[in-house]
Amino acid sequence: MDFEPSARSKDYLERVKRFMREHVEPNEARYHQEVFESARAGDWKTWPVSSVMEELKAKARAQGLWNLFLPDEKLAPGLSTLEYAPIAEETGRSLMAPEVFNCNAPDTGNMEVLWKYGTEAQKKRWLEPLLAGDIRSVFCMTEPGVASSDATNMEATAVVDGNEVVLNGSKWWTTGLGHPKARIAIFMARTPDTGADRHHQHSMVLVPLDTPGVSIKRMLPVFGEYDAPHGHGEVHFTDVRVPTSNIIGGPGMGFEIAQGRLGPGRIHHCMRCIGASERALELMIDRGMNRTAFGKPLMNLGGNRERVAEARIAIDQARLLTLFAAWKMDEVGPLGAMTEISAIKVVAPSVLQRIVDDAIQLHGGAGVSNDFPLAAFFGQARTLRLADGPDEVHKGVIARIELGKRGFSKR
Repeated sequence: MDFEPSARSKDYLERVKRFMREHVEPNEARYHQEVFESARAGDWKTWPVSSVMEELKAKARAQGLWNLFLPDEKLAPGLSTLEYAPIAEETGRSLMAPEVFNCNAPDTGNMEVLWKYGTEAQKKRWLEPLLAGDIRSVFCMTEPGVASSDATNMEATAVVDGNEVVLNGSKWWTTGLGHPKARIAIFMARTPDTGADRHHQHSMVLVPLDTPGVSIKRMLPVFGEYDAPHGHGEVHFTDVRVPTSNIIGGPGMGFEIAQGRLGPGRIHHCMRCIGASERALELMIDRGMNRTAFGKPLMNLGGNRERVAEARIAIDQARLLTLFAAWKMDEVGPLGAMTEISAIKVVAPSVLQRIVDDAIQLHGGAGVSNDFPLAAFFGQARTLRLADGPDEVHKGVIARIELGKRGFSKR
């Protein structure tokens, strides 16, 4: 195996780095001030489309730095997972950058689902405007009434009734639900079938958010922040009816599709965590060398140099493990790389959380303010230890596979 980026990957990476330096970094403060004012202005329904974001997206698209995540040479640059990985790391240095390049969750995962499993009609209606950045999408999976770490606990239902499917249930932590461009949801729910096993009892259904019976109840704060203009919402579905042609891949295919959706997305998340870790380490070093206390640079007090060394070791370990997972997924697909994908999902957010925590400590009060990205990085790391499967579930996956190698039951 060879993790050296291809010539094509290097070219896109250098172009992304240049765009980050020239356009993203100089506009971060302006963007965050804009969205802060939006969140403070009142109800989430009044959140506007960010003028800063739209301006940067237009520039990125004009330069061909667009949809870099999608491995399709007709619709995108066609980078493999391994080729895209260092680019995802670079965009992880800024909380706003993934959206600038139309490479942000949950849209990337939803676009991959439509690209891989959608019908031509579904692609025409929803994939094309998503790829163009004209609309946003959401993914409705987690439920407030059950332990959603076990997805088979879902209570929401998608029941076929003639040429329609009837949807009922409540979902929350639906990322992007507050965005003024959010138009379509992928709703995952139970489709009971007595003749199928437990992993063929669920379906994914495309639901326009203006469909009768869809009711957005509220946005949920994360550590007190509403993450405007995206938001993480609670949404209820009450006797929602859409055509059966809106079912992706057919009834009962939800779990199979979910595995294909979550594999690449977890690698993207983890590489962005590594990029955020690198930026946190840089901020920690700069702060530690430019501030003094008790007659010494902060870096020379309290074991801070050891923390820098430990951070470098942890980042490089996480990067190598994530690149290996990306390489293996390209070679054998997500089901063949389950151990590696679960491993990085445990490691990368935890590394980011630890490094950001050290960086915050060295920054003092400034570290928990909005003057630096550290508090937001911490929130990102902590929530990623729950999103796309909590740490404990991924450790359980790894353990089952290891027990199976020794001939013991995986259950």
